[in-house]
Order: sequence, then structure tokens, then C-alpha cells
Amino acid sequence: MARKRDKDRDRGRDGKDRDGKAAEGRAAALSGTAEAARTDAASPFRQDGKLSRKAYEAALLDLHVELVKLQEWVKASGAKVCIVFEGRDGAGKGGVIKAITERVSPRVFRTVALPAPTDREKSQMYIQRYIAHLPAGGEVVIFDRSWYNRAGVERVMGFAPEAQVERFLEAVPAVERAFVASGIILLKYWLEVSMEEQTRRLEARIEDGRKTWKLSPMDLKSYSRWYDYSQARDAMFLATDTAWAPWYMAHSDDKKRARLNIIRHILRRIPYETPKREKIKLPKRQEPGAYRDPDYPFKLIPDTLATS
Repeated sequence: MARKRDKDRDRGRDGKDRDGKAAEGRAAALSGTAEAARTDAASPFRQDGKLSRKAYEAALLDLHVELVKLQEWVKASGAKVCIVFEGRDGAGKGGVIKAITERVSPRVFRTVALPAPTDREKSQMYIQRYIAHLPAGGEVVIFDRSWYNRAGVERVMGFAPEAQVERFLEAVPAVERAFVASGIILLKYWLEVSMEEQTRRLEARIEDGRKTWKLSPMDLKSYSRWYDYSQARDAMFLATDTAWAPWYMAHSDDKKRARLNIIRHILRRIPYETPKREKIKLPKRQEPGAYRDPDYPFKLIPDTLATS
């Protein structure tokens, strides 16, 4: 009996130690101390003031662990999370979304990037096609642009009459209140890039063969209308920055820093808990028995990196 009590006590102590270490790791990941602690450099920043790649990758590793914990909590609790990303062209929305989703399950974290509406969708209530993509229990839905297209590109480029835009801005707060009342955790982010950095990034899309697909004719038309977009953004914030669905802005000239700041903010805004995890041990494999490797002419792809 004494031996059993000792084992139980040790097991409880080990559990508390693991919980304590998990809490410390979460605190470090969300505080930003990981950049300095996980790198040998005296400063996590480069000479130009931007975050170094080494510091970024060290911090992102810790945040990816927290995002997996968030994922498991969402699945277990049935939480519904909706994250909206808006911003200027070239502000880095896609990079932030990739940083969030690259280590989690696409069955839990869904990215929604809708194309231009069809004729049928144009005949519907404007927000109808977006509502179909809102999260069910156990899902995190990320909108790469959203219903706020009406307040931004559609307004600036003349795709929607002013009267439609004004009606939209009047209606959205009540619609988003209904989202939140249904249990959805709604987070809205605006990525703001400077005029000079936007120019640099769009010029890179012209020259870099990996990025040419990112530069559309609409981007070129929009580029010259900086202050029209500024006015549209300001009007959108004024009408839709509410207590139940506030806007959060991130300056994104330093893309790596912006990604880390946004992920940390998301993790702080969602009341997730670290899931309990049993210790996992792989089972023993079965014996081959009567199985023999087949004498079959498999069509192997060529090893293009072969040295001989």
C-alpha cells in the first residue's frame, strides 16, 4: 500500500510538473521572450530593424505548438472561431494565414477565399454567400477577404453604388452581433502596409516568377487609388468597429513581426485550455507471417538528386 501511495504521489507530482512546464511554455510563447531566449544573437533584430529569420523561426515554433493546443481545445469544446483578414494589396494577409495554418489540420482550420460572385450570387442578399462558410462547432474559419469587400474594393472601384455601401455599413454591426450571439468567436484584423513597402512588394511580383500570379489587373488599378482606399478604410472602421466585433490593426512592413504579433493576439483573445494528453507509446508491429515482398515492377519516379 505504501509503495502504491508513493507511485500515486510521484504520478501526481509529474503531472503537476508537466502542467507547470506547459504553462511556462505558453507564457513564453505569448510574451515574445522566445525570440531572444531561443537564439544566440544579442538582439533578435537585423541591422535594418526587422526581425531576423532565426528569431522568427524560433518564436513561430513555440506558437505553432500553441496553435495545435488551440485546435485540440476547439475540437473538444465545440468552439466556433471566425477570423477575418482584410488590408491593402501586398499587406501580407496570405503570409499570416499560411503561418497560422501550416502546422494544424485543414479539417479544423478552414481558409475561405471566395472568387468573384456568380450571377446567381449577385441576386442574393449580399452577405448570404459568406454566411454559408461560417464555422460549425469544432471549426476555425479564416476569411482571406470577406464581406468587407463591399466597403473596400467594391466601393473604391465602383462595383457597388454608394447607397448599397451605406446600407451595408449600417447593417453589418447587427449581423455581426447575431454571429457573436450564436456563440461564434469573431476576430477581425486589418493589415496596414506603408506606401513605400507596398510598392516594393508589388514590383517584386512583376519580376519574381513565383509571385506573378499574385498580381492581378485589379491590383494594378487599385494601386493608384491609395487615398481612396484610405477613406474607405476609415469609413469602414467608423461604422463597424464595435464592442462585440472590434477591428484590430497590425502594421506589416516587417512581415515576420506582424505574423508573430497577430498569432499571439489570436491566442490571447481565445480562452483555450491546454488539453490533457495521455503518454503515447507505439504498439509492437505484427510478425510478417506468410507475407513476402512482391516481385512487382513498380513504376518508381526518378531520383533527380542522385549523385551517380
